[in-house]
Amino acid sequence: MRRLFTLSLSLFIGLTTYALGQNKYDEVQITTIPVGHGIYMLQGAGGNIGVSAGEDGVFMIDDQYSPLTPKIIAAISKISDKPIRFVINTHWHGDHTGGNENLGKTDVIIVAHDNVYKRLSSDQFIKAFDSHVPAAPKAALPIISFNDKVTFHLNGLHIQARHFAPAHTDGDSMIFFKDTNIVHTGDIFFNHMYPFIDTSSGGTIYGMIEATATLLTQVDDETKIIPGHGPLANKADLQAYHDMLVRVIEILTPLAQKNISVEKATEMKPLKELDDKWGGGFFKADMFLGTVYQTIIDHGKTD
Repeated sequence: MRRLFTLSLSLFIGLTTYALGQNKYDEVQITTIPVGHGIYMLQGAGGNIGVSAGEDGVFMIDDQYSPLTPKIIAAISKISDKPIRFVINTHWHGDHTGGNENLGKTDVIIVAHDNVYKRLSSDQFIKAFDSHVPAAPKAALPIISFNDKVTFHLNGLHIQARHFAPAHTDGDSMIFFKDTNIVHTGDIFFNHMYPFIDTSSGGTIYGMIEATATLLTQVDDETKIIPGHGPLANKADLQAYHDMLVRVIEILTPLAQKNISVEKATEMKPLKELDDKWGGGFFKADMFLGTVYQTIIDHGKTD
């Protein structure tokens, strides 16, 4: 507990220099949701965090934004007085990796897929948001990377990360807590909302459909699913999400085959049957449609 308090205090002091630009995080509260078997879902701002806490220490999945690190550590200190030993990034986006540098400077071991290391260690561009993202500092980079899967034997659990690509990006991992019927999907699964698919980082809706179809064969009605965004989920939620993605392709493909432009297709509101249910997330309906529609056009050119 003392180590966590000292870590929290030092990080708080280190982050005060960013206060003027980070006021939007001041009101963010970290909510801790027990999932079972010493596993928790933490929600704040950004991607959902997974935590395994036990006698061997704390294992984290993702770490949200840098200014939230002290709050996240404070929330974890209420779960466990053991040190944070590992953080694994489900992909490279800043709402899942923003705390890497803070944790890396305290000797937490950062792990991710090879493509996450490549993207974090070089300048990136996210087309959907017209955003240039500079390379991360050394302390924020994964110390260990893998190309297919990696398993951690910790806290009496076998925690396996498996790479699925291309999906949300080209570096996505889902984390399976084997023998517990719990899985963290990263941003392959946005519960109750349209997903952001980062096509500039190798993402594609076709990969999202394939990855969720694969996951559906590996879960059952009792599985607890921590999504990248949204509330704790189950198989029915995942099935509805997968079916929505399939339906989007069914609706938009005929329009692309008629060479209707992205702008014209957006004006037509072809996804209106889905928008009320799925369009309430941070990636709005028109942005989602435009991203997917361009992917369908590009996919048709390569068939």
